[in-house]
Amino acid sequence: MTKSELIQQIKEKNSYLCVGLDSAIEKIPAHLNGDVVAFNKAIIEATAPYCVSYKVNTAFYESRGLQGWKDLEATLDLIPKTHLSIADAKRGDIGNTSDQYAKAFFETLAFDALTVAPYMGKDSLASFLEYKNKWTIVLGLTSNKGAEDFEMLDTPSGKVYEEVIKKVSSWAGEEQLMFVTGATQARQLGDIRKMIPNHFLLIPGVGAQGGSLEEISKQCMTEDIGMLVNSSRSIIFASSQEDFAQRAADAAQALQKEMTVMMQQTMK
Repeated sequence: MTKSELIQQIKEKNSYLCVGLDSAIEKIPAHLNGDVVAFNKAIIEATAPYCVSYKVNTAFYESRGLQGWKDLEATLDLIPKTHLSIADAKRGDIGNTSDQYAKAFFETLAFDALTVAPYMGKDSLASFLEYKNKWTIVLGLTSNKGAEDFEMLDTPSGKVYEEVIKKVSSWAGEEQLMFVTGATQARQLGDIRKMIPNHFLLIPGVGAQGGSLEEISKQCMTEDIGMLVNSSRSIIFASSQEDFAQRAADAAQALQKEMTVMMQQTMK
């Protein structure tokens, strides 16, 4: 999916919502008997009208071995082609290893986008950036406590995360690169937007993690919207009962309505 196609979907749906399929098998409603694919199918069908993207956290599938990989492939097949599909795998290596990671997620599984860790430098991203029709989503500033350990350290010209974002954004264009910026880092989001005014941001942390949709929208939204806001648990696990799909739809629609208001205010 190209940047212009993504923007078109956002504006048609008045939504920049990404639904995270962090489908922990132990949280799936009991009546599904652990059928992850059936759960994901119901969630996708219920929420598709209100979102423009799905982010599949691969850890919840890889941890279950062969069956988990089968469920991952089956889930990808369920995501409509109108929606950006993201593999949240946070890969990052060099040389032949990086080549194989890129092939795995961009060819074999054929996701539209993949999250990567940039801390091994330019050669760790080169393999992913060779795919001109795919998105490489780079960890920029994360919301976890450990972000203080490295990302927030001072350098002579700014914080480490600022140096990472500046440097990586020079390696490829806005049609290929997005950056992960945590929703609970609202104070820094405005500065990040100034550094990369035209790149899309993938912003997790709205919902169960407590990020404010209004605040991040004020800090980050551009004329092209310029961001995808991810919500996972508060949508897909809105209910543990047989009404789980309808409750997920309700949660997604509520966020979509808030996003519509944010977009209307920006477009004035």
